[in-house]
Amino acid sequence: MTEKPERIILHHDMDSFFASVEVRENPDLRGKPVVVGADPKQGTGRGVVMTASYEARRFGIRSAMPISKAYVLCPDAVFLPPRVSLYAKVSADVTKTVKSLGFPTEQVSIDEAFLDLSPVGNFAAAKNLGERIKAMIARDIDLTCSVGIGPSKLVAKIASDFRKPDGLTVVPPEDVVQFLTPMPVRKIPGIGKKAEQELLELDIKTIGELASCDIQVLLARFGRGATGLHNIALGIDESEVAERGGPRSVSRETTFDEDTTSPEVLAATMEELVQDVHRNLIEEGLRFRTVTVKVRYQGFVTRTKAKSFPHYIDDIGTVRRAAGLLLRDLISENKIRLLGLRLSGFEIDDSMQTTLGV
Repeated sequence: MTEKPERIILHHDMDSFFASVEVRENPDLRGKPVVVGADPKQGTGRGVVMTASYEARRFGIRSAMPISKAYVLCPDAVFLPPRVSLYAKVSADVTKTVKSLGFPTEQVSIDEAFLDLSPVGNFAAAKNLGERIKAMIARDIDLTCSVGIGPSKLVAKIASDFRKPDGLTVVPPEDVVQFLTPMPVRKIPGIGKKAEQELLELDIKTIGELASCDIQVLLARFGRGATGLHNIALGIDESEVAERGGPRSVSRETTFDEDTTSPEVLAATMEELVQDVHRNLIEEGLRFRTVTVKVRYQGFVTRTKAKSFPHYIDDIGTVRRAAGLLLRDLISENKIRLLGLRLSGFEIDDSMQTTLGV
Protein backbone atom coordinates (compact mmCIF):
# COMPACT_ATOMS: atom_id res chain seq x y z
CA MET A 1 0.00 0.00 0.00
CA THR A 2 1.34 3.41 -0.97
CA GLU A 3 1.84 5.65 2.06
CA LYS A 4 -0.12 8.89 1.95
CA PRO A 5 2.25 11.86 1.50
CA GLU A 6 2.82 14.16 4.44
CA ARG A 7 0.49 17.16 4.43
CA ILE A 8 2.32 20.42 3.85
CA ILE A 9 0.18 23.56 3.68
CA LEU A 10 1.38 27.09 2.91
CA HIS A 11 -0.52 30.26 3.76
CA HIS A 12 0.55 33.57 2.27
CA ASP A 13 -0.82 36.85 3.60
CA MET A 14 -0.07 40.20 1.98
CA ASP A 15 1.38 42.75 4.41
CA SER A 16 -1.01 45.67 5.19
CA PHE A 17 -2.35 45.08 1.69
CA PHE A 18 -4.43 48.17 0.88
CA ALA A 19 -1.94 50.55 2.48
CA SER A 20 1.00 48.82 0.80
CA VAL A 21 -0.65 49.12 -2.61
CA GLU A 22 -1.16 52.84 -2.00
CA VAL A 23 2.51 53.24 -1.09
CA ARG A 24 3.53 51.31 -4.18
CA GLU A 25 1.45 53.64 -6.31
CA ASN A 26 2.83 56.73 -4.56
CA PRO A 27 6.39 56.19 -3.27
CA ASP A 28 6.27 59.58 -1.50
CA LEU A 29 4.13 57.82 1.12
CA ARG A 30 6.92 55.40 2.01
CA GLY A 31 7.80 55.56 5.69
CA LYS A 32 4.69 57.57 6.57
CA PRO A 33 1.69 56.38 8.62
CA VAL A 34 -0.95 55.53 6.01
CA VAL A 35 -4.55 54.70 6.87
CA VAL A 36 -7.04 53.42 4.30
CA GLY A 37 -10.68 53.80 5.27
CA ALA A 38 -13.44 56.30 5.85
CA ASP A 39 -12.92 60.05 5.83
CA PRO A 40 -11.87 61.02 9.39
CA LYS A 41 -13.33 64.54 9.00
CA GLN A 42 -10.92 65.97 11.56
CA GLY A 43 -11.93 63.33 14.09
CA THR A 44 -15.70 63.54 13.62
CA GLY A 45 -16.03 61.06 10.74
CA ARG A 46 -18.04 57.87 10.85
CA GLY A 47 -16.66 54.62 9.56
CA VAL A 48 -13.70 52.39 10.24
CA VAL A 49 -10.09 51.72 9.33
CA MET A 50 -9.75 49.21 6.50
CA THR A 51 -5.97 48.83 6.66
CA ALA A 52 -3.15 50.68 8.42
CA SER A 53 0.48 50.66 7.39
CA TYR A 54 2.97 49.36 9.93
CA GLU A 55 4.08 52.93 10.56
CA ALA A 56 0.47 53.79 11.50
CA ARG A 57 0.20 50.70 13.69
CA ARG A 58 2.98 52.03 15.88
CA PHE A 59 0.48 54.68 16.99
CA GLY A 60 -2.00 51.96 17.99
CA ILE A 61 -4.12 52.15 14.83
CA ARG A 62 -5.68 48.83 13.82
CA SER A 63 -8.08 47.47 11.21
CA ALA A 64 -11.79 47.84 12.12
CA MET A 65 -10.98 50.67 14.56
CA PRO A 66 -13.35 53.67 14.35
CA ILE A 67 -11.77 56.18 11.99
CA SER A 68 -12.39 58.95 14.53
CA LYS A 69 -10.22 57.12 17.08
CA ALA A 70 -7.50 56.56 14.48
CA TYR A 71 -7.44 60.32 13.84
CA VAL A 72 -7.05 61.04 17.53
CA LEU A 73 -4.17 58.56 17.78
CA CYS A 74 -2.36 60.03 14.78
CA PRO A 75 -3.85 63.19 13.25
CA ASP A 76 -0.80 63.56 11.00
CA ALA A 77 -1.39 60.19 9.30
CA VAL A 78 -2.19 60.11 5.59
CA PHE A 79 -5.87 59.11 5.40
CA LEU A 80 -6.90 57.68 2.03
CA PRO A 81 -10.24 56.40 0.69
CA PRO A 82 -10.25 52.75 -0.47
CA ARG A 83 -9.78 52.07 -4.19
CA VAL A 84 -11.56 48.77 -4.61
CA SER A 85 -10.91 48.22 -8.30
CA LEU A 86 -7.18 48.82 -7.86
CA TYR A 87 -6.88 46.38 -4.94
CA ALA A 88 -8.89 43.79 -6.87
CA LYS A 89 -6.54 44.07 -9.85
CA VAL A 90 -3.42 43.74 -7.69
CA SER A 91 -4.98 40.76 -5.90
CA ALA A 92 -5.64 39.12 -9.28
CA ASP A 93 -2.00 39.71 -10.22
CA VAL A 94 -0.83 38.04 -6.99
CA THR A 95 -3.16 35.10 -7.57
CA LYS A 96 -1.92 34.65 -11.13
CA THR A 97 1.70 34.69 -9.93
CA VAL A 98 1.10 32.11 -7.19
CA LYS A 99 -1.06 29.83 -9.33
CA SER A 100 1.69 29.71 -11.97
CA LEU A 101 3.49 27.25 -9.68
CA GLY A 102 0.77 24.68 -10.32
CA PHE A 103 -0.17 23.73 -6.75
CA PRO A 104 -3.79 23.49 -5.52
CA THR A 105 -4.71 27.01 -4.36
CA GLU A 106 -7.55 28.24 -2.18
CA GLN A 107 -8.09 32.00 -2.21
CA VAL A 108 -9.73 32.90 1.09
CA SER A 109 -9.79 36.69 0.85
CA ILE A 110 -8.48 39.47 -1.32
CA ASP A 111 -5.06 39.33 0.36
CA GLU A 112 -4.48 35.73 1.45
CA ALA A 113 -4.51 32.18 0.10
CA PHE A 114 -3.58 28.60 0.95
CA LEU A 115 -1.46 26.31 -1.22
CA ASP A 116 -1.18 22.54 -0.82
CA LEU A 117 2.54 21.84 -1.14
CA SER A 118 2.29 18.18 -0.13
CA PRO A 119 3.70 17.01 -3.50
CA VAL A 120 7.12 18.56 -2.68
CA GLY A 121 7.57 15.81 -0.10
CA ASN A 122 9.22 17.53 2.86
CA PHE A 123 9.25 20.76 4.85
CA ALA A 124 12.76 21.76 3.74
CA ALA A 125 11.62 21.81 0.13
CA ALA A 126 8.44 23.64 1.15
CA LYS A 127 10.51 26.32 2.87
CA ASN A 128 12.51 26.85 -0.32
CA LEU A 129 9.24 27.18 -2.23
CA GLY A 130 7.93 29.67 0.34
CA GLU A 131 11.02 31.79 -0.18
CA ARG A 132 10.49 31.55 -3.93
CA ILE A 133 6.86 32.71 -3.62
CA LYS A 134 7.91 35.70 -1.54
CA ALA A 135 10.59 36.58 -4.09
CA MET A 136 8.16 36.24 -7.01
CA ILE A 137 5.60 38.54 -5.39
CA ALA A 138 8.29 41.08 -4.52
CA ARG A 139 9.68 40.99 -8.07
CA ASP A 140 6.44 40.84 -10.07
CA ILE A 141 4.05 42.79 -7.81
CA ASP A 142 6.50 44.98 -5.86
CA LEU A 143 4.85 44.08 -2.55
CA THR A 144 5.78 41.94 0.44
CA CYS A 145 3.89 39.06 1.99
CA SER A 146 4.30 36.86 5.02
CA VAL A 147 4.29 33.08 4.67
CA GLY A 148 3.45 30.32 7.11
CA ILE A 149 4.00 26.62 6.43
CA GLY A 150 2.60 23.80 8.55
CA PRO A 151 0.89 20.39 8.47
CA SER A 152 -2.58 21.99 8.37
CA LYS A 153 -4.36 25.13 7.21
CA LEU A 154 -4.83 26.19 10.83
CA VAL A 155 -1.14 26.01 11.72
CA ALA A 156 -0.06 27.59 8.42
CA LYS A 157 -2.42 30.54 8.95
CA ILE A 158 -1.24 31.19 12.51
CA ALA A 159 2.38 30.82 11.34
CA SER A 160 2.00 33.42 8.59
CA ASP A 161 1.09 36.00 11.25
CA PHE A 162 4.02 35.06 13.47
CA ARG A 163 6.74 37.21 11.89
CA LYS A 164 4.92 39.99 10.09
CA PRO A 165 5.80 41.86 7.99
CA ASP A 166 7.75 40.03 5.29
CA GLY A 167 8.19 36.92 7.42
CA LEU A 168 8.53 33.19 6.79
CA THR A 169 7.70 30.67 9.53
CA VAL A 170 7.86 26.90 9.11
CA VAL A 171 6.21 24.62 11.69
CA PRO A 172 6.78 20.90 11.00
CA PRO A 173 4.45 18.38 12.68
CA GLU A 174 6.83 17.65 15.55
CA ASP A 175 6.92 21.36 16.51
CA VAL A 176 3.17 22.12 16.37
CA VAL A 177 2.45 21.72 20.09
CA GLN A 178 5.51 23.73 21.13
CA PHE A 179 4.58 26.45 18.61
CA LEU A 180 0.92 26.77 19.63
CA THR A 181 1.13 26.28 23.41
CA PRO A 182 2.29 29.76 24.52
CA MET A 183 0.14 31.73 22.08
CA PRO A 184 -2.88 33.72 23.32
CA VAL A 185 -6.20 32.14 22.39
CA ARG A 186 -7.02 35.22 20.28
CA LYS A 187 -4.49 33.94 17.72
CA ILE A 188 -6.91 31.14 16.82
CA PRO A 189 -8.74 32.14 13.60
CA GLY A 190 -12.38 32.85 14.39
CA ILE A 191 -11.85 33.65 18.08
CA GLY A 192 -13.21 37.15 18.53
CA LYS A 193 -13.56 39.39 21.56
CA LYS A 194 -16.66 37.61 22.86
CA ALA A 195 -15.21 34.11 22.68
CA GLU A 196 -11.91 35.34 24.10
CA GLN A 197 -13.74 36.85 27.08
CA GLU A 198 -15.63 33.61 27.70
CA LEU A 199 -12.35 31.69 27.68
CA LEU A 200 -10.75 34.21 30.03
CA GLU A 201 -13.65 33.67 32.41
CA LEU A 202 -12.59 30.00 32.45
CA ASP A 203 -9.03 31.18 33.22
CA ILE A 204 -7.92 30.09 29.75
CA LYS A 205 -5.49 32.61 28.28
CA THR A 206 -3.28 30.53 25.98
CA ILE A 207 -3.80 27.89 23.33
CA GLY A 208 -1.91 25.44 25.55
CA GLU A 209 -4.32 26.05 28.43
CA LEU A 210 -7.22 25.50 26.05
CA ALA A 211 -5.70 22.23 24.83
CA SER A 212 -5.31 20.92 28.37
CA CYS A 213 -8.77 22.02 29.53
CA ASP A 214 -11.28 19.31 30.44
CA ILE A 215 -13.56 18.89 27.43
CA GLN A 216 -16.58 18.67 29.74
CA VAL A 217 -15.85 22.20 30.99
CA LEU A 218 -15.76 23.45 27.41
CA LEU A 219 -18.95 21.58 26.50
CA ALA A 220 -20.76 23.22 29.39
CA ARG A 221 -19.78 26.67 28.11
CA PHE A 222 -19.69 26.29 24.32
CA GLY A 223 -21.98 23.33 23.60
CA ARG A 224 -21.37 21.39 20.38
CA GLY A 225 -18.71 23.88 19.26
CA ALA A 226 -16.46 22.81 22.14
CA THR A 227 -15.07 19.75 20.38
CA GLY A 228 -13.97 21.70 17.33
CA LEU A 229 -12.45 24.40 19.53
CA HIS A 230 -10.54 21.80 21.54
CA ASN A 231 -9.25 20.09 18.38
CA ILE A 232 -8.02 23.44 17.04
CA ALA A 233 -6.06 24.01 20.25
CA LEU A 234 -4.47 20.60 19.71
CA GLY A 235 -3.52 21.63 16.17
CA ILE A 236 -5.98 19.19 14.60
CA ASP A 237 -7.36 20.45 11.29
CA GLU A 238 -8.09 18.09 8.41
CA SER A 239 -9.72 20.64 6.10
CA GLU A 240 -8.48 20.41 2.53
CA VAL A 241 -7.14 23.14 0.27
CA ALA A 242 -9.72 23.51 -2.48
CA GLU A 243 -10.88 26.14 -4.93
CA ARG A 244 -14.03 27.79 -3.67
CA GLY A 245 -16.72 29.76 -5.41
CA GLY A 246 -17.54 33.34 -4.54
CA PRO A 247 -19.75 34.21 -1.57
CA ARG A 248 -23.49 34.33 -2.16
CA SER A 249 -23.94 36.91 0.56
CA VAL A 250 -22.20 39.00 3.20
CA SER A 251 -24.28 39.23 6.35
CA ARG A 252 -24.09 40.20 9.99
CA GLU A 253 -26.67 40.22 12.76
CA THR A 254 -26.88 41.25 16.40
CA THR A 255 -29.08 39.90 19.19
CA PHE A 256 -29.88 42.53 21.82
CA ASP A 257 -29.32 41.84 25.49
CA GLU A 258 -32.78 43.30 26.05
CA ASP A 259 -35.57 43.53 23.47
CA THR A 260 -35.98 47.11 22.31
CA THR A 261 -38.04 49.59 20.31
CA SER A 262 -35.61 52.47 20.88
CA PRO A 263 -34.98 54.29 17.57
CA GLU A 264 -31.58 55.40 18.86
CA VAL A 265 -30.47 51.88 19.77
CA LEU A 266 -31.75 50.44 16.49
CA ALA A 267 -30.11 53.18 14.43
CA ALA A 268 -26.77 52.81 16.21
CA THR A 269 -26.85 49.03 15.86
CA MET A 270 -27.71 49.25 12.18
CA GLU A 271 -24.79 51.62 11.64
CA GLU A 272 -22.45 49.05 13.18
CA LEU A 273 -23.85 46.37 10.86
CA VAL A 274 -23.48 48.67 7.85
CA GLN A 275 -19.84 49.35 8.71
CA ASP A 276 -19.14 45.66 9.23
CA VAL A 277 -20.67 44.28 6.03
CA HIS A 278 -19.24 47.12 3.95
CA ARG A 279 -15.77 46.44 5.33
CA ASN A 280 -16.07 42.81 4.22
CA LEU A 281 -17.37 43.92 0.84
CA ILE A 282 -14.34 46.13 0.25
CA GLU A 283 -11.89 43.53 1.53
CA GLU A 284 -13.27 41.01 -0.95
CA GLY A 285 -13.31 43.42 -3.91
CA LEU A 286 -17.03 42.86 -4.48
CA ARG A 287 -19.99 44.94 -5.63
CA PHE A 288 -23.60 44.09 -4.81
CA ARG A 289 -27.14 44.63 -6.04
CA THR A 290 -29.39 43.65 -3.12
CA VAL A 291 -29.68 44.88 0.48
CA THR A 292 -31.79 42.86 2.94
CA VAL A 293 -32.72 43.80 6.51
CA LYS A 294 -33.84 41.11 8.95
CA VAL A 295 -35.80 41.78 12.13
CA ARG A 296 -36.79 39.23 14.78
CA TYR A 297 -39.43 40.39 17.24
CA GLN A 298 -40.46 39.12 20.65
CA GLY A 299 -41.97 35.68 20.23
CA PHE A 300 -39.35 34.88 17.54
CA VAL A 301 -41.49 36.19 14.69
CA THR A 302 -39.04 37.09 11.93
CA ARG A 303 -39.51 39.42 8.96
CA THR A 304 -37.19 40.47 6.17
CA LYS A 305 -37.39 43.22 3.60
CA ALA A 306 -35.07 43.70 0.62
CA LYS A 307 -34.22 46.29 -2.01
CA SER A 308 -32.45 45.50 -5.29
CA PHE A 309 -30.71 47.97 -7.56
CA PRO A 310 -30.54 47.87 -11.37
CA HIS A 311 -26.73 48.02 -11.32
CA TYR A 312 -23.83 46.82 -9.15
CA ILE A 313 -22.61 49.20 -6.45
CA ASP A 314 -20.16 49.24 -3.55
CA ASP A 315 -20.48 52.59 -1.76
CA ILE A 316 -21.34 52.65 1.92
CA GLY A 317 -23.77 55.55 1.56
CA THR A 318 -26.07 53.43 -0.57
CA VAL A 319 -25.93 50.59 1.96
CA ARG A 320 -26.71 52.98 4.81
CA ARG A 321 -29.63 54.69 3.07
CA ALA A 322 -31.21 51.44 1.85
CA ALA A 323 -30.80 49.74 5.24
CA GLY A 324 -32.32 52.73 7.03
CA LEU A 325 -35.39 52.81 4.79
CA LEU A 326 -35.92 49.05 5.04
CA LEU A 327 -35.57 49.11 8.82
CA ARG A 328 -38.08 51.97 9.05
CA ASP A 329 -40.64 49.79 7.26
CA LEU A 330 -40.03 46.91 9.66
CA ILE A 331 -40.24 48.84 12.93
CA SER A 332 -43.53 48.37 14.75
CA GLU A 333 -44.81 48.47 18.30
CA ASN A 334 -43.37 45.02 18.87
CA LYS A 335 -40.02 44.93 20.61
CA ILE A 336 -37.08 43.74 18.54
CA ARG A 337 -34.66 41.08 19.79
CA LEU A 338 -32.46 40.66 16.70
CA LEU A 339 -31.37 42.91 13.84
CA GLY A 340 -29.56 41.69 10.73
CA LEU A 341 -28.21 43.06 7.45
CA ARG A 342 -27.25 41.16 4.30
CA LEU A 343 -25.70 42.16 0.97
CA SER A 344 -26.09 39.80 -1.97
CA GLY A 345 -26.24 39.59 -5.74
CA PHE A 346 -22.52 40.06 -6.20
CA GLU A 347 -20.42 40.91 -9.20
CA ILE A 348 -17.28 38.85 -8.82
CA ASP A 349 -14.03 39.11 -10.74
CA ASP A 350 -13.54 35.53 -11.98
CA SER A 351 -9.79 35.98 -12.03
CA MET A 352 -9.82 36.52 -8.26
CA GLN A 353 -12.28 33.87 -7.04
CA THR A 354 -12.14 35.36 -3.55
CA THR A 355 -14.23 34.20 -0.67
CA LEU A 356 -14.84 35.41 2.83
CA GLY A 357 -12.17 34.65 5.37
CA VAL A 358 -11.58 31.36 7.07
